Amino acid sequence: MITKKITISTLKTLAFLLIFSSILTSCKTLTSNRMFSTDSSYPYSSFEESKPEYIIHPYDKLSIKVYTNKGDRLIDVKGELKNMQDPIIYSVEHDGQVKVPTIGRINLAGLTLRQAETLLEESYKAYYNDPFVFIQVTNKRVIVFNSGSSGGHVVNFDNENYTLIEALAEAGGISDVGKAYKIKLLRGDLNNPEVYTFNVRKLKDIKSVNFQLQANDIIYVEDRPRYGSKVLQEVMPYLTLFTSVFTVYLLVSK
Repeated sequence: MITKKITISTLKTLAFLLIFSSILTSCKTLTSNRMFSTDSSYPYSSFEESKPEYIIHPYDKLSIKVYTNKGDRLIDVKGELKNMQDPIIYSVEHDGQVKVPTIGRINLAGLTLRQAETLLEESYKAYYNDPFVFIQVTNKRVIVFNSGSSGGHVVNFDNENYTLIEALAEAGGISDVGKAYKIKLLRGDLNNPEVYTFNVRKLKDIKSVNFQLQANDIIYVEDRPRYGSKVLQEVMPYLTLFTSVFTVYLLVSK
């Protein structure tokens, strides 16, 4: 009888040690899906005032249309657009240059769309009479994780002054597990990105929400860790195994 008690006690002790060790070894598992983690000393980028116009960046896709005679043949007497040529998509290369017909490579990164149109019109004057250039960015989209890494959305936008609050709204807002005071924005080359942080929990921080987005920005809303459910999920297989072994032991020991 004593042997039986000792054995049962030993089984319980082993089960406790097994479960406890599994919790300790699964600390990283509990947050294994967390993305874009940084330490406390990470050098975040400073907040920038929103600019009134979109700035062209490397890897943007541009629709560039070139017409002559100031584009007067585009509009009929009723003021309706007509005879629009099929758009051609050009890529902004890693160094900010765009290869366009006749001119060749020209640097457009860092310019607003209006500045880029003016630059191309001046360049084309050597070849055409009164050139008229129209540019659109065709790949303007941002990626929004509004509930940690479990809620990802690709949001396309057309307007020039597209802000953080608009992107969050179109992605469905911040989820119940999201931290409104811990939002990261990654911009530029992911090998060495600019990283901004935002706290939109309080009304006084509304200024930062008007931060203007660029194509391919990544917005990450950190989520609250749900340790209870995750620990239970990790421990449950061990509890099930122990229960099965203990039940078999009781049946055999009778």
